[in-house]
Amino acid sequence: MSVPNPALENLSDNELLAEIQRRITCATKPDRRLLFIGPPGCGKGTQAPIVKQNHCLCHIATGDMLREAVQSKSELGMKVKSVMESGGFVSDEIVIDLIKENMNKPMCRKGFILDGFPRTVSQAESLERMLADQEKKLDAAIFFDVPDKTLEERVTGRLVHPASGRSYHIKTNPPITPGIDDITGEALVHRADDNLETLKTRLRKFHESTKPVIDFYQRKGQLRRIDADQSVAKVSADVLSIIENLGK
Repeated sequence: MSVPNPALENLSDNELLAEIQRRITCATKPDRRLLFIGPPGCGKGTQAPIVKQNHCLCHIATGDMLREAVQSKSELGMKVKSVMESGGFVSDEIVIDLIKENMNKPMCRKGFILDGFPRTVSQAESLERMLADQEKKLDAAIFFDVPDKTLEERVTGRLVHPASGRSYHIKTNPPITPGIDDITGEALVHRADDNLETLKTRLRKFHESTKPVIDFYQRKGQLRRIDADQSVAKVSADVLSIIENLGK
């Protein structure tokens, strides 16, 4: 006799049936391996959960991934913790290993959205080799193109739900209840680094380091550029249209 799964036992019948239906629907979706590229405040954090839900993908945000690895206390996670506590930078090799580890989790069986990596051409090449070793390849690198001036307005008014990464904006995408996440009812936060001075530094680094990555995927015919200086709904429609038309 099999042992009941506590997580499933706590679900109501309606929740369990909804999850079964979701998995049946997901089984009909094509596999997709996507990269989201864009400067801070471009909308990646808003769009990733929408794409994740529509296409049954997992969202691999490298910053979150590193923090989760440390909390897991796995062998790889302890390596990350050691590097971070010493004040060093986590090597590309370790990040690639973590991405590979996440890719092989059941929740990523239909593919993934990779966010925050690669930031350099050498990292892009390492990612490409890792995927090739698994007889896979990236389907598209979607570049969220937004003017710097727009980003300044977005970032200084951004609110985030820490647990999920859902993003809101006090003017353009406010939560239903001020300061509260629409889904969980938990408090939203304004991140300490979401200020104008920090943003300008991050934008300068982004433009310097990431343009070669954009050019890399452009040469390979994998880059899809979208105008992300639009409403959340319009950007969502454009992103989903790109994904749905891949390979056609």
